[in-house]
Amino acid sequence: MTRKLAAGNWKMNGTRAALENLSAIAEAHTAPSVDILICPPATLLMQSAGLTSGKPLDIGAQDCHAQASGAHTGDISAPMIKDAGGTAVIVGHSERRENHNETNDLVRQKAQAAHDAGLIAVICIGETLEQRESGQTLEIVGDQLTGSTPEGATPANTVIAYEPVWAIGTGKVPTLDQIGEVHDFIRKSLTDRFGEAAQDMRILYGGSVKPGNAAEIFAVSNVDGALVGGASLKEGDFSPIINALEAAV
Repeated sequence: MTRKLAAGNWKMNGTRAALENLSAIAEAHTAPSVDILICPPATLLMQSAGLTSGKPLDIGAQDCHAQASGAHTGDISAPMIKDAGGTAVIVGHSERRENHNETNDLVRQKAQAAHDAGLIAVICIGETLEQRESGQTLEIVGDQLTGSTPEGATPANTVIAYEPVWAIGTGKVPTLDQIGEVHDFIRKSLTDRFGEAAQDMRILYGGSVKPGNAAEIFAVSNVDGALVGGASLKEGDFSPIINALEAAV
């Protein structure tokens, strides 16, 4: 079975002073029984990778362009992320889907670019509150999962992150039954498409994960870790989440 994963998305937060927090996380987990991934802003990507080199803490990016190079001012390609020392990239985060009008097809192209560059694609999917309340959750999640995941997805190159949009940064968290329903649905969908190998594809939960609720979330079936936002910015908040995941292994 693939190791569980505690991933942190720093979003548009952090200057060089924040590297102290990264060092603190690395120093607090010198021999973790789970994988740890931090995705800092692009300005800190190379420094972060250098700081954690040789340590069991991987560095990833928060987005990449679908093309490997070209006239795309302001964008960063997957090969550039790889060259900077990154091992993974988040694609299709709800904030990118909403704020930058990213479609499932574009997210799939970005995930494919990540695969082509030798990176792990962390593919985000999730419903809005309106979609949840109208009973469309599984339909929306299923469409996003199918449309955003490349044909060549494997447990080695792909992680799925279920993040209900209405729970991100709001403090609202779905019930454990709701989380379990969606994660079980994602696992079945992946297995139907990719076969038994998909049993080892990691499915993360994201959306207001905190030290106080991590353990109960990690006890839910088919939850293989978390994609954490604000709580990943400080070692004092992120370490208890990592510890809870290790306890759930």
